[in-house]
Amino acid sequence: MKSLRVLWILLVAFSLFNCASGRNYILYLKYQPDRDFPSLRGQIGSTVAIAPFKDTRTYTTYIGIHTPILGLSGYYKSDPFPLERAIEDSISQALAHYGVKAVPIADWNGKPESLKDIAADSILMIQINKFWTEGRATPFGTTIKTSIQLVIHLGVKKENEVFTRNVDIEKEITVARSTPQRVEGMINGMLADILDHYFSHPY
Repeated sequence: MKSLRVLWILLVAFSLFNCASGRNYILYLKYQPDRDFPSLRGQIGSTVAIAPFKDTRTYTTYIGIHTPILGLSGYYKSDPFPLERAIEDSISQALAHYGVKAVPIADWNGKPESLKDIAADSILMIQINKFWTEGRATPFGTTIKTSIQLVIHLGVKKENEVFTRNVDIEKEITVARSTPQRVEGMINGMLADILDHYFSHPY
C-alpha cells in the first residue's frame, strides 16, 4: 500500500511539473545539400532573383507541436522567423555555394512576360501551403509526423517560361524519446530531400 502511495505522489508531481513547463521550442531550419548540382548554373544562370516567399498556412506563428503524456503541449517555432524567411535565407546560402548569386526583389507577379524586366537570369518564388510537425508521446515512445507541401515557381529568362512544381512530402517515425534536436534534424533532412531533388532537375 505504501509503495502505491509513493507511486501516486510521484505521478502527481510529474504531472504538475509538466503543467508548469509547457513552453515553446526553437528549431533552426537550414537546407544543407547532400549532393552536387554540376548542371545547375547552366540551367538557371549565375544570378537568381528571390521573390518574397509566401506562407499561406492558416496559423503562421508555429511549425509544430509536441504533446507529452502529461502536462501542457509545447510548440515549435522556426529560426530564422518567420518560416518563409528561414527557407529564403537557407536557399540563398546554398545557391551561393554553387556559384549562383541570389538577389532579393520586392515582388513578382509570376507571369512569363515579366521575366524580361528582371535583372537576373532566373527568378524563384516558393509558396508554403503546409509545414507542420506533430509529436505525440505514449508510454511506449513518441510518434513524430511531419508534413511539408510547397509550390515552387521558377522563371527562366532564356526559356521565357515559368516552371511550377508541387511538392508534397510526409514522414512519420517513432522514437523512444523526442527532443527538439531530433525534430530539427528530421525537418532539415526532409528539406534536403525536397530541394536536392528539385535543384537536380529544376525544369
